[in-house]
Amino acid sequence: MGQYSKWMFKNNAISSKLEMSRTCIISGITGQDGAYLSRLLIEKEYTVIGLIRSNTAASFKGLDYLQVRDKITLIECDLLDITQLINVIKRYKPWGIYNLAAQSSVSLSFDQPIGTFQFNTISVYNFLEAIRIVDPTIKFYQASSSEMFGNVNKLPITEESVLHPKSPYAISKAAGHFACINYRESYGLSVYCGILFNHESYLRSDGFFIKKIITKSLQIKKGTLKILEVGNIDIKRDFGYAPVYVEAMYSMMQKETGDDFIICSGRSTSLREIIRYVFEKIGIGADKLVINKNLYRPAEITDIYGDNSKAAKQLGWKYTSSIYDMLDKLIEEEIQNLT
Repeated sequence: MGQYSKWMFKNNAISSKLEMSRTCIISGITGQDGAYLSRLLIEKEYTVIGLIRSNTAASFKGLDYLQVRDKITLIECDLLDITQLINVIKRYKPWGIYNLAAQSSVSLSFDQPIGTFQFNTISVYNFLEAIRIVDPTIKFYQASSSEMFGNVNKLPITEESVLHPKSPYAISKAAGHFACINYRESYGLSVYCGILFNHESYLRSDGFFIKKIITKSLQIKKGTLKILEVGNIDIKRDFGYAPVYVEAMYSMMQKETGDDFIICSGRSTSLREIIRYVFEKIGIGADKLVINKNLYRPAEITDIYGDNSKAAKQLGWKYTSSIYDMLDKLIEEEIQNLT
């Protein structure tokens, strides 16, 4: 188990009321967003409690990389067990809860649709119910997803766009999203849904597209890999930089009332163009790219990008970097950490 940050309330004379008012719980804390959000909250002098499935099974790579693991308290908690969640909330009396935990792989969701749906919906309901039972004043952030929209007739996507999910993952996220809206409207809970488009960083898991393209391209350059095999790359996505996106999560929770916000760059880029840029930057020939139709998904979104004007107007959050600025950062950081 971790320990409180050296900046956090070590003086026992400080009232527990003040201490608890600056406490946040993060589920999915070992993921990319959880690590960057932990660092941000610690910088803003919050006590951070991280929920993990198991101390033995969890990977703390991101928390260690950002040097925040010893500044948080890690608690084992099964999010499918509402009793455990109730006990954690009663014990730590958080000001806010950020729910970032999910089965987040679109590809895996096609292989495991039931498990994806069960975890991504029941865990959300358990959080909402636990808050309603213990303390309805606790703020709750839900990590919704742009995948919920699927193929739309009109771009850019706004908070009012119709949802037409195209994968089991997207369906599960849409269900969790609507549950949050229902608890906000029916029970008056302060629920904030961040509808984030693709956002990347060095801490991204290896299975995600941009991380995979960069790491495998570097392996090709080194000579340890011959080719890069990919599926459908003639699709377009809206990509942004994760450390900037978690700032939007924090800003949402500072609002007095709950709401939904799209967080995106506002532009889409084809996967083919991203590969071309990475290959050129690293110095790899186009002959190293192989299209494998066996890697195509059963259903695919052709193009998707969002409109972040609501977040800009109400949160003061703006995203100004280009996809190429981000790719340069990620390539440089990946090279710096090569072993």
